[in-house]
Amino acid sequence: MRNRELEQTLALIKPDALKNSLTGYVLSQLSEFHTGLIFAGTKVVHVTRMLAEVHYEEHRGKVFYPSLIDYITGCVHYPEEPHRQRVIAIVYQGPDAVKKVREVAGPTNPHAAREQKPGCVRSLGTIVTLKDGTGKEVGERMDNLIHASATDEEAEREIKLWFKPNEIPPFMRAYSTARSEELCYFRDDALLPNYEPDSVCVVAPGDVMWESDLEALRLIQQGRQAPCGLRDVVAKYLLNETTGNC
Repeated sequence: MRNRELEQTLALIKPDALKNSLTGYVLSQLSEFHTGLIFAGTKVVHVTRMLAEVHYEEHRGKVFYPSLIDYITGCVHYPEEPHRQRVIAIVYQGPDAVKKVREVAGPTNPHAAREQKPGCVRSLGTIVTLKDGTGKEVGERMDNLIHASATDEEAEREIKLWFKPNEIPPFMRAYSTARSEELCYFRDDALLPNYEPDSVCVVAPGDVMWESDLEALRLIQQGRQAPCGLRDVVAKYLLNETTGNC
């Protein structure tokens, strides 16, 4: 059984929270004083479309999916200011981490949050009506300020998606790591054994990786079924790259 002190969850302070100067409020609500949780990792992220699409894979095909991608990449709130298109990603650690952060965040729907848990973070959010090219209402997007992992399994997937092991102190890593003996590059959704122009080095010999990511890369190289897609593994290595999201 995992040490409860090493229970972790992912929180994302989204672009609407940043634009409305709510970063300090969110951090204070999630502070060790209120939750008993501590930081295990934190960083400012320019979210690539690849990371956004992998993170919200479960919503692919839904009417609000394109708008959701534009929202998390910062294109909705900062369409003309790429230097402000960012998210604050945080790993919180401690007993009942997932449950505690979800409680502070509140219900996913801001309207429900205001009715069911006034004062929670998401009660300060809003719902945006989505329209098609003719002006017809086709759905809605929830601008709810913060993302919080829903389960322990989701937390593990999301932490590994947003963070590399060396972005978390060694004694605070909740998931198994391994040292790579491989050299792998990525370009055009393909894994390459050698450098080619415009490719990105994903892993080099000696690098510390999540053990599950390393195993996935090995299976993909062998043409076998992996437990996750290639993008799930490499997205974190492309963070803060110069991309034309908008």
